[in-house]
Amino acid sequence: MTERHKDRPWLMRTYAGHSTAEASNELYRRNLAKGQTGLSVAFDLPTQTGYDPDHILARGEVGRVGVPVSHLGDMRRLFQDIPLEQMNTSMTINATAMWLLAMYQVVAEEQGADITRLQGTTQNDIVKEYLSRGTHVFPPGPSLRLTTDMITYTVNHIPKWNPINICSYHLQEAGATPVQEISYAMSTAIAVLDAVFASGQVPEDRKGDVVARISFFVNAGVRFIEEMCKMRAFGRIWDQVTRERYGIEDAKQRRFRYGVQVNSLGLTEAQPENNVQRIVLEMLAVTLSKDARARAVQLPAWNEALGLPRPWDQQWSLRIQQVLAHESDLLEYEDIFAGSHVIEAKVDSLVEECLAEIERIQEMGGAMAAVESGYLKSQLVSSHAERRARIEGGEEKIVGVNVYESTEPSPLTSDLDTAIMTVDPANEARVVAALHEWRDNRDETRASEALAALKKAAAGSENLMAATLECVRAGVTTGEWSWALRDVFGEFRAPTGVSSAPVAVTAEAGTPLALVREKVTRTADELGSGRLRLLVGKPGLDGHSNGAEQIAVRARDAGFEVVYQGIRLTPEQIVNAALAEDVHCVGLSILSGSHAELVPDVLTRLREAGAPDIPVIVGGIIPPADAEELCRAGVAAVFTPKDFGITEIIGRIVDEIRKANKLDPLEVPA
Repeated sequence: MTERHKDRPWLMRTYAGHSTAEASNELYRRNLAKGQTGLSVAFDLPTQTGYDPDHILARGEVGRVGVPVSHLGDMRRLFQDIPLEQMNTSMTINATAMWLLAMYQVVAEEQGADITRLQGTTQNDIVKEYLSRGTHVFPPGPSLRLTTDMITYTVNHIPKWNPINICSYHLQEAGATPVQEISYAMSTAIAVLDAVFASGQVPEDRKGDVVARISFFVNAGVRFIEEMCKMRAFGRIWDQVTRERYGIEDAKQRRFRYGVQVNSLGLTEAQPENNVQRIVLEMLAVTLSKDARARAVQLPAWNEALGLPRPWDQQWSLRIQQVLAHESDLLEYEDIFAGSHVIEAKVDSLVEECLAEIERIQEMGGAMAAVESGYLKSQLVSSHAERRARIEGGEEKIVGVNVYESTEPSPLTSDLDTAIMTVDPANEARVVAALHEWRDNRDETRASEALAALKKAAAGSENLMAATLECVRAGVTTGEWSWALRDVFGEFRAPTGVSSAPVAVTAEAGTPLALVREKVTRTADELGSGRLRLLVGKPGLDGHSNGAEQIAVRARDAGFEVVYQGIRLTPEQIVNAALAEDVHCVGLSILSGSHAELVPDVLTRLREAGAPDIPVIVGGIIPPADAEELCRAGVAAVFTPKDFGITEIIGRIVDEIRKANKLDPLEVPA
C-alpha cells in the first residue's frame, strides 16, 4: 500500500471545571494524562458575571457549572504543576475576559514562562451574551472597548494568543438557523475589527496580524450535511470579508480558524444513550471535510441533559475523538467533498442568504446597534419558537422524545443518583471562607490604589490592560475589578425578545393551543381577574434563558398576561414582582444547578409575604431526587428537558392555578 501523508489531528479538549481550583486542577492533570491535547476551562457563573462568591447573587452558583476563580491565588492553584508555556488553553469567558487573561499571564510569569510563547484563546464575544447566554455585565459600548483593548494588547504582547473567539455556538442553542448563525457571527466580527482599527492602537501594516488572530467557536448540530456546508460557507464568507473590507492580501491571515463544541442543549434526557450517536454525527460534520476542518474540538458527555458529567463520562467523549483521529484513515485524504455538486449548491445558497442578512445588519448600524434595538434577539426567539412548534407537531423528529418513545430500561441510568456528579453543598462556604482569608492577608493599600487607577483609566481612553494587570498583582478580586468598572460603565439589561416575537403556533379551532386558550379564558372568568397572569423568573446567575422565553411566548399566545423581566434576579426581586403584579402563578427556570438553594427561598418569601397559595412551578435540568425534594417543599410541578410539549406545560400551569384557587378541574383536554 502506498504510504500517504497523515494530517496532524485537531486539538482535543474537554470543557471542564467544578467546585474549587484545586479539584479542577486535579481533573485537568488527569485529562492531560489520558491524551487530551489542550485545556478548556469552564468558569462558574459568579466568575463569568463579575461577582465574588460572597455576593447575594452568587448564592447557590459557586462551583456549580465551572471553577470559581476569585483572585490570583485561585488562578495559581488552578494551573499548579501545569506548565503554561507548553499548554494550549481555551477559557470560556466573556464579560470578565480581560481579568481572567491578566491572571493567566501573571501566573505564567510566576512560572517563568515567556509570555510571547503563550498559546490559547479567550472567548471574549460579548454580543452572543446579549443574545443567548446571558453572562454580560456592561453596556455594548464599554464591552466593545474591553474587547478592543484586549485584542490590541495581545497582538503586541502575546502574539500567539487568540484574544477573541467569536462564538456562534450559543446562537444555535437559542434557535438560530444556519443563516442566522453565520450572519450574526460575521456581523460581530465586523463590529470588532472596525472598532480595533478605529482605536488607533494598531498600525496599518499590522492589520493582517489582527485578522490572523481572530478565531471562531461554533456549534455543530445533528443535521450533518447542513452543518458541514455551514462550515464551508463560514470560511468562504470570512475570506471575502477580510479581503474586500479590510484589504488583507495574505491568504494565511485570511484563513477561517475555528473550534467547535457539538450541541449540548440538543442532547436529550429521554433515552440519553442516544446522545452518544448524536455526538458522533455532530463531530463528523466538523472533521470529515479537510477544507473546513475544526482546529479544536470538545465534545459534551452523553449525560449532560441529566446533570454534571463524571470524569468517566468526559473520558468517553475524549475517546470518541481519539478513535476517529488515530484508528480511522480520515486524516490521510484530501477533502472528500470537493467537487460534490450537492455540497456546492448548498454552500452557494448559504453564502448568498448570509451576505444579504449581513448587509441588512450593516444598514441598521452594525451588530451593536442590532443588539440594542432588539432586532437580533427577537429574530432568535422567533426562530426558536418555530423550531419548538415543529418538534411539538412531530414535523421535526427527535428519537426517544417525540418518536420511538418505548425503550428498554437503561443500565446507564438505572441508578440516577450515581449517573451524574454532584457538587458538595458545603463547597460554597469553604470557597467564601477562603476568599475572606485572601482579602484579610493582602496589602489593602495597594489593592485600593490599583482599583482607583483602574477607574481613572476606565473614565479616560487608555488601554485598560495595564491597570488590570496591576489589580491582579495587588490581590484585587473578580468582584472588585468588575464593580470598579460597573461604577464607570454602568450595567446592561439586554432586550428579552419576548414581546416582539410573532405567534409560532396557531390557535385555530380544535388545535391544542386553542383548547388551552379556552382553559385560560374560563379560569380567568371564574376568578374574575380579567386575564390570568404568569410571572416567569430567572433567579440566580443562570443566563440560559431560551426555555424561559419559549414558555413566556407560548403563555402569551395562550392568553396569559406574562411578566418576564429577564435574567439575573434575586428571590426577593421575584417575589416582590409577583406581589406587585398580583400574578396567579410563578414559573422559575434554572439550568445551573442552583435550584436547591434558590427555589425554597422563593417559597419561603411568598409564605412570609402572606401569599402561600400562589403556585410555583420549576423548569430546568433537575435530577429526579431533587425534583421530589422540591415538590415536598411546596413546588406545584417540576418540568425537565423530557417535557418538550410547551402547550401541554401551559395547560398544566392552568390546572395548578385552578387547584390553588380551589376551582373544579376542567374537562377541556390539553
